[in-house]
Amino acid sequence: MNKKKIRARELGLPFEGETGEFNSITDVPGVLVGSKTLISGLLPMIQGKGPIRTGVTSILPRGYIKEPQPVWAGLYALNGNGEMTGSHWIRDGGYFLGPICITNTNNVGITHHSTNKWIINHHKEYWEKDHLWAMPVIAETYDGVLNDINGQHVKESDVTEAINNAKNGFVKEGNVGGGTGMITYEFKGGTGTSSRQIDIAGEKFTIATLVQANHGIRPWLSILGAPVGKHLNKNRLDKIFATSEMGSIVVTIATDAPVMPHQLKRMAKRAALGVARGGSPGGNNSGDIFLAFSNANSRPMPMLSKSKLQFEYINDEEFDDIYLSVVQSVEESVVNAMLAAEDMETLRPEGYTCKAIDYDDLIKVMKKYGRYNFI
Repeated sequence: MNKKKIRARELGLPFEGETGEFNSITDVPGVLVGSKTLISGLLPMIQGKGPIRTGVTSILPRGYIKEPQPVWAGLYALNGNGEMTGSHWIRDGGYFLGPICITNTNNVGITHHSTNKWIINHHKEYWEKDHLWAMPVIAETYDGVLNDINGQHVKESDVTEAINNAKNGFVKEGNVGGGTGMITYEFKGGTGTSSRQIDIAGEKFTIATLVQANHGIRPWLSILGAPVGKHLNKNRLDKIFATSEMGSIVVTIATDAPVMPHQLKRMAKRAALGVARGGSPGGNNSGDIFLAFSNANSRPMPMLSKSKLQFEYINDEEFDDIYLSVVQSVEESVVNAMLAAEDMETLRPEGYTCKAIDYDDLIKVMKKYGRYNFI
């Protein structure tokens, strides 16, 4: 049992790259993160009543600004067995508006409804005056092993609270928000985040990620190249994951670098490499969906803008460090999610415990492969 929650670098895992102050998606100036965690009830499970282990995570790319402004975006689905709303317009228009919210599979509807309502109320004077519409980004992963998912327990007030309590600084990880009931490589998983800072032409930019990690089976797990899953094979959930992976990973990549939507799509593709570093091949039942956004190039919504516009962007020739930052931060975010997580009993089927990864056991494996650097 891990007594104190420690992040990957504090534990001595030698991840590469320079992080921001918080090693978090909130290192991107203007980005805020909030959450609402729902944990209540005891076994046995009664569908519609609980136990409840779920929630909502919010990401506000431009904070609480009063003027509705487009958030430039691109996305990529490594394996599309999942949902991310707003994706059609991101592909065609290159932007979205308002908060991103991440929850469980069966609460996408209420989360979309509630987020849309929040946008309308927050930008009330614009919606009253003009014919505007919002297509918020709502993503999901499946928490039905640890949560009464069919009870659809997330309410409008929960979504609103997750958005309204968003802030900068350190981000809660593990059994938090949408990540509350998630499983990663048969260990307890959930929400994790990391950041990288790079210099381009003498200017510093941040590339950061937040993951809702709910993917993989134990034998696949690799951390910094060490085959951790092959060594830590106790307390598996192999009776549940007997034939295949059952889960997903949603990755959100944020930057303050001025980049165009097609460049953001290319950044989103690199998230797949970060996930693969952890050992996952992107299984058939895994919804591996990745969104990248930039909050640079702020301006009014297109329907409220002039006819000719200018857009600052970084030359494609400068992107190798950006791509590497995406890969590194995704890999580290997944590990941070696992290290922050706490044990949770299974509901379907009952009788098992989804264990958090044990720090001491992990350190032994990392030392064996020369991947430990505690000072």
